[in-house]
Amino acid sequence: MKKMFLTAIVTLVGLNAQLAVAGGDISAGKAGSAVCATCHGANGIATMPNYPNLAGQNYEYLVSALTAYRDKQRHGQMAMIMQVQASNLSDQDIRNLAAFYSSLKPE
Repeated sequence: MKKMFLTAIVTLVGLNAQLAVAGGDISAGKAGSAVCATCHGANGIATMPNYPNLAGQNYEYLVSALTAYRDKQRHGQMAMIMQVQASNLSDQDIRNLAAFYSSLKPE
């Protein structure tokens, strides 16, 4: 009985963590990811070798990277493209996208 109870608690905690990752909403992130999917794939696996995979990426890293692109603080090969893409994202949008992509399993 104790084992079943512990299993149920672990399952509920895991599901709760998936639904709200550090302030991000996975469902909202998925809904907002259509533009990202063009380069990074609908499942977070990049469509071209020069684009990074986002599936399973660290949540905090994604928040940091998207925020830096939005604020034009990140530079590099694809920075101009990402700065434009991130320019209209709110802090909550960024958390939602990060929650979605970090919840995906890399292939």
